[in-house]
Amino acid sequence: MTVVTPRLPEGLSATAATAVLRALLDTCVTGSAAPLIRWYYTPMMLPFSRHLSAACTIYDCMDELANFRFAPPELGALEAELLAAADLVFTGGHSLYEAKRTLHPSVHAFPSSVDAPHFAKARVASADPADQAGLPRPRLGFYGVIDERMDLELLAAMADARPDWALVMVGPVVKIDPADLPRRPNIAYLGGKTYDQLPLYAGGWDVALMPFAINPSTQFISPTKTPEYLAAGLPIVSTPITDVVRHYGTLDAVAIAATPEAFIAACEQALALSREPVNAEWRRQADAALAGQSWQAVAKAMRTLIAQVVRPARAARSGHYDYLVVGAGFAGAVMAERLARDGGKRVLVIDRRDHIGGNAFDHHDAAGILVHRYGPHIFHTNSQEIVDYLSRFTDWRPYEHRVLADIDGLRVPMPINRTTLNSLYGLDLQDDADTAAFLATRAEPVDPVTSSADVVISKVGRDLYETFFRGYTRKQWGLDPSDLDKSVTARVPTRTDADDRYFTDSFQAMPADGYTAMFTAMLDHPLIDIELGTSFEEACARVSYDRLVFTGPVDEYFGYRYGKLPYRSLEFRHETLEQEWLQPVAVVNYPSEDVPYTRVTEYKHLTGQRAARTSITHEFPSATGDPYYPIPRPENEALYKRYAALVRATTDVLFVGRLATYRYYNMDQVVGQALASYRRHKAQLNLVRDTTADTRAIAAE
Repeated sequence: MTVVTPRLPEGLSATAATAVLRALLDTCVTGSAAPLIRWYYTPMMLPFSRHLSAACTIYDCMDELANFRFAPPELGALEAELLAAADLVFTGGHSLYEAKRTLHPSVHAFPSSVDAPHFAKARVASADPADQAGLPRPRLGFYGVIDERMDLELLAAMADARPDWALVMVGPVVKIDPADLPRRPNIAYLGGKTYDQLPLYAGGWDVALMPFAINPSTQFISPTKTPEYLAAGLPIVSTPITDVVRHYGTLDAVAIAATPEAFIAACEQALALSREPVNAEWRRQADAALAGQSWQAVAKAMRTLIAQVVRPARAARSGHYDYLVVGAGFAGAVMAERLARDGGKRVLVIDRRDHIGGNAFDHHDAAGILVHRYGPHIFHTNSQEIVDYLSRFTDWRPYEHRVLADIDGLRVPMPINRTTLNSLYGLDLQDDADTAAFLATRAEPVDPVTSSADVVISKVGRDLYETFFRGYTRKQWGLDPSDLDKSVTARVPTRTDADDRYFTDSFQAMPADGYTAMFTAMLDHPLIDIELGTSFEEACARVSYDRLVFTGPVDEYFGYRYGKLPYRSLEFRHETLEQEWLQPVAVVNYPSEDVPYTRVTEYKHLTGQRAARTSITHEFPSATGDPYYPIPRPENEALYKRYAALVRATTDVLFVGRLATYRYYNMDQVVGQALASYRRHKAQLNLVRDTTADTRAIAAE
């Protein structure tokens, strides 16, 4: 990173200063081969930079600057111009997001995160800085800019009410007269400090303060110091700043108080917390809330959004490709990555959606929760090869998926296990043998087993079939289980033990920063370009390529020559609730046909996030919409075989993925299929090269 600081002569008019700044800026960017990104923290920089042609323009709106004291009168007009020019708008918190989201089509909230290891240094005993060492204990401290956002009357009231407390104020005084600061023997103003010094000062405090005034300048702030204080191991007392209440108000470590009396009482309680052991529950709770809340995660998410803007523009100028990959889901991303990184091929990836990741796409919603737009995607596999491959592009968060089924208000584990049976029937089955014997008494032998209904009834009997499977299957597939292939319900086991995990694979985890971040890393290669919001037909009209990788619906590729292959679709209704949790596990199934949806997902269970609010999704199966599940019936398989014959005859196209092969695959199976497809293709190419070389050698002889 190069930081350039302009130094201008005194006395320049605003017009002259703008001209000089423009000329200086031009000298800095001229000749650079990299795509130019204009990244604005304030619209006030627009006058000397608006002329630059950029691959991406970002308005990183950290505060509602117009609400600050001495805001320039031209700020509003410049912000409107910047919003019109920007490709992306980032906001420094969710209150600010809510204020800006209607002003631009691509606004994204990035609330303050934290370098937790840096501020955790405050938890290690060290010598006090010299200007703090002589202050008595207890100490209640604040660091940050001391300006019109500070409630000076509150500070004075605290000092007067508790002269035995040392109030430590670290930071520069800006835009207010230092003479207006309350002066008391127990208030120490220590001035500005460097970022590296902050943990040293915080390490000498007992309680961290956020005595902000409630006024227009604090209406939209999301203070970075909140997670920093928590990482330092300090309890916090804050005035009711909206984003602090929203994201941290449920933590035991964070007290919210609106009046001086309540604030002082909260400080007394916080001092009691500070005297608890270092492994106290409130600290463990705070640490859990900070898990995954790193600046690295913010950077990855921003990078993903920027890439979605920059890469299409770059691809539009790029000309010929070795491969066109249709679809940016697992199948397409793996093929593109292998072709580029292993094969050295130039690849264009297109997708008709406006994002990469296919159905695994995830993003942070307005509440800051990482949600899955197309329903929950839980990664599990028994293949170490697939784990090793994907681990090149992501770290992992261990997670074992658990599902409950709601049976008339009684929630029991799903798949059916010993606990399910004991709860449902009031039994006391003790071991596998007891459970197996009970299920044997319920089972109704069916011969031959041909349908999904046959599979379940032959294993567990009609009562459990009707309780758990019949209604859910009818909703999910729009067909009775007796009309569906046996493979549908064969996927769901029945257990005789008390294992309540939904999957039993050897590897179960979630990408630490989400699926979209993993896809971004996978496709981050100089030989890969990406175009989103682009159909296959649009790309073919203007892009030249040698070979095609097609991951879309196989019947669509062949123009529905034999008719459409039947699929079931899903409708997702996403919602944020004003409560910390809704349900005890990530997914609750609703088998009854009296409930229109099949399941409810609560995403914080998947991500490990802590927040005052929670985000959920209801799933409604549908006969129309995007294709999700091939409907397994004999006539549909027969129709696919006619398309499969066309695939075999189309030797210049690689058909990869669930839609291209009309199969329902788990994510790891799609990855495995794509890796195998690439290996076969690579071997075929090498065979062709070898054969060509042999032919040339014979001719030469």
